[in-house]
Amino acid sequence: MAEVTTCADAGELADALGPILGYFGARPDEGVGERFARVLPPERMHAAREDELAVAGGGAFPFELTVPGRRTVRAAGVTVVGVLPTHRRRGLLRSLMRAQLDDVHERGEPISYLWASDDEIYGRFGYGMASMTAEIDVPREHAHLARPPREASLRLTSAEEALELIPPLYDRLRLEHPGMFSRSRYWWETRRLADPPERRGGGGELAHVLVEQDGEPAGYALYRHKVSFVGGISDSQVVIREALATDDATPALWRYLLEIDWVARVTAELLPVDHPLIFLAARPRYLRLSVRDGLWVRLVDVGAALSGRSYSGDGAVVFEVRDEFCPWNGGRWRLEGGQAQRSEDEPDLALDVTALGSAYLGGYGFAQLARAGRVEELREGAIARADALFRADRLPWCPEIF
Repeated sequence: MAEVTTCADAGELADALGPILGYFGARPDEGVGERFARVLPPERMHAAREDELAVAGGGAFPFELTVPGRRTVRAAGVTVVGVLPTHRRRGLLRSLMRAQLDDVHERGEPISYLWASDDEIYGRFGYGMASMTAEIDVPREHAHLARPPREASLRLTSAEEALELIPPLYDRLRLEHPGMFSRSRYWWETRRLADPPERRGGGGELAHVLVEQDGEPAGYALYRHKVSFVGGISDSQVVIREALATDDATPALWRYLLEIDWVARVTAELLPVDHPLIFLAARPRYLRLSVRDGLWVRLVDVGAALSGRSYSGDGAVVFEVRDEFCPWNGGRWRLEGGQAQRSEDEPDLALDVTALGSAYLGGYGFAQLARAGRVEELREGAIARADALFRADRLPWCPEIF
């Protein structure tokens, strides 16, 4: 069995990226380790090596995760997990997950979360599906709002101006959406606003539009044009990369995006499934809305995680938690007054840690999980009490795959 260790420097980090990059038909280029090290410290990257070759790797960004109640908790954003095809079925992924979750626990990060490239894998390690994400593909002739939005000013900005104006707005708005995370200036420069040709997917340069209300930034969108003409008629597409605004400015932002001229279709991915556009659109059927799994959440420290978010009401519930992969979480936890502590009280609900991860951000209720056999009600009324406590006014959303 190859030994799993953390990376010592940017060079080792670059080597550890090799297994996942191979699935994208790429190899670590010169400088990739230094670039990644600015957002992913080498000591947060684990690698399994055999004869000095990195045959598996997996990292964890140090994030601040927004949780219900406009609060944030420290979280590990799991990323770039891969095993060389030549080394499958040797237990390497399990060893990586073991080392990584032990490390996250020792660092005092109560949450680990990720986007799953394979939706069958991570439940084995305690991750529960915590959100859905939506996509739209709207024909331009049906892309209009049901009623006019409030007046707003919109303007296109340069990349330099976007870097100054958009991040502060994002920092304010992200606190309203459980599932979003903080972004450093370097993250904005190299990941979100960076626009090298290889990232364009055949489209044009990244455009930045800013919405202003009462003289202040209130929303923004990042998008690009994919230009195409057939028989002199536009078959072009607007591809929206990210769009975020205050509730008041959202209609004006989406009217702009849906009504850009010389376009046949408007597409967007990674939208929240409770997006206001569903009710703003005059013809919601033509949004061609589709959904799939989004974030997967793993409670690494049940007590700290449950104590880190806010709740609706003052009720109490005692959970009997099963956690085979991180046994320190197993046992009874009493949640009351916004705090979770070990308890000897009789349990109200019995569930696996994966189900608790699914409910944590407010994306799924305990009643829904119980209907799927994921939660057992041990005391009558406990599910309703737990659902009332965990209720959030917005469904979880993360606009970026990390």
